[in-house]
Amino acid sequence: MNTFSRSMWTLFLLFGAAVAHGGHEAVPQGESVSKDPIDGILWTHMILMGFAFGIVFPLGMVLGIVRSRWHVPVQVVGTVVAVLAYFLGHAHKGRQFDKNLHASFANWLMLMLIVQVVLGAYLKLHLEKAGQGRIRWIFVLAHGIIGKIMPVVSWAQMLFGGIASLGFCRGDHLGQCLAHFIMGSAFIGYGVCLTILLLVGQFWLRKTGRSQEFFDSLIIAAWGCVNTFTEHRWGTAWVHNDLQHTTMGIVWWCAGLLGMWLSRSRNGRPKRNLIPALVILITGYAMSAHPQELMISTMIHSIFGYTLMAAGLTRIIEISFVLRDKPALSEPNSFQYLTPFLLYASGFLFLGATEEQMLLLHNAGVTHVAYVLILYSIAFICFLFVNILLHIYAVHAWPNSESTDQNGPKYSSLNGNANGHARSTSQQIQDAEAFELHGLISDDEEGPSVGPRKNSDEELGKDESHH
Repeated sequence: MNTFSRSMWTLFLLFGAAVAHGGHEAVPQGESVSKDPIDGILWTHMILMGFAFGIVFPLGMVLGIVRSRWHVPVQVVGTVVAVLAYFLGHAHKGRQFDKNLHASFANWLMLMLIVQVVLGAYLKLHLEKAGQGRIRWIFVLAHGIIGKIMPVVSWAQMLFGGIASLGFCRGDHLGQCLAHFIMGSAFIGYGVCLTILLLVGQFWLRKTGRSQEFFDSLIIAAWGCVNTFTEHRWGTAWVHNDLQHTTMGIVWWCAGLLGMWLSRSRNGRPKRNLIPALVILITGYAMSAHPQELMISTMIHSIFGYTLMAAGLTRIIEISFVLRDKPALSEPNSFQYLTPFLLYASGFLFLGATEEQMLLLHNAGVTHVAYVLILYSIAFICFLFVNILLHIYAVHAWPNSESTDQNGPKYSSLNGNANGHARSTSQQIQDAEAFELHGLISDDEEGPSVGPRKNSDEELGKDESHH
């Protein structure tokens, strides 16, 4: 057995030992958490896990995309921190917890991390003997899929951790918890997608031959269908806000279908429209008047609604007056950053407005103003981090774009740019398509380069599969 195999077996044995950790019996009957305070070990666990999965791994994945020599060191640091934090989560004292989704899902998340590291190390070895070169594309594909879903499952696990730490979302509170955390995350995810399209995704969008509103409307229509049939238990009495939630879903799929239809002109060209922005504005209006039991909950929902209305209004102004129905292919106007940021803010406001959270704040005497400022601060930091990651990618994908005028990078020529280097629009599209988070460990780490190369692992894998 070689050194690599022994290392992998050690990781799996350590993982198995942690999984076998016994349950906590100090939780009172009928409760989800004990009355003890959270101790220092558990706080350290939460901080380290948030640092590893929320900051280090996303940064490392972007460094891998741009073929930076810092990719592997950053990911190694993240892996070590995550493994250490995982064991700390099983060694804490103080507050104890009943069986919960966070504890169960942690084992799967760490297993994904181990598999991702193993796949990355295997690809790094460039093994070609005994037919391994022909099946390499399978490992490349698996490595890419796990890498793409890792940020999503990490986000979900962090939410599960916050819920478990307070013992929330049990019994009758589960339904509204699901609504708040899913919808809040969806608004933040929508903001992230808008940021990507704004800063690095316009060439990809141009290649698709469709306007951005087509994809927005498609998602809105699909989500509306889900809301229409899940917000009320059909066959039972209509209670509380069932009718408002269900009618909101109906508005979404109706408007989504209209937005998809209006996203193309009569000659088949992509066309901008205001329907997705109008849906956001209407949703914000509905949520601002959502009836609540506590005053603080009423105020938080109102501010959430106003923030969402502002996001829809700024989107309408952007399309109609800033861009004048044109696609955004140049350096973004400062006004264009408002819409995605307001979506981040509205998402965090909705995440933090569940019934149990509002009751906790009400009992603690926290005012809605202080709470809103805290949530807006989190939105600012999250928006900053996403912009930093996209900046790291952009300066490597388009290293010659420093020469700009007031309209953005000088890429007006199809055969060259302002610096005289041959760089066609198709090449820019290919570079934009390289913005896919392939995973935690990159296959090509010969050293830093100026941008994504065409002979990536994924493309090599496809080529080898044809032989």
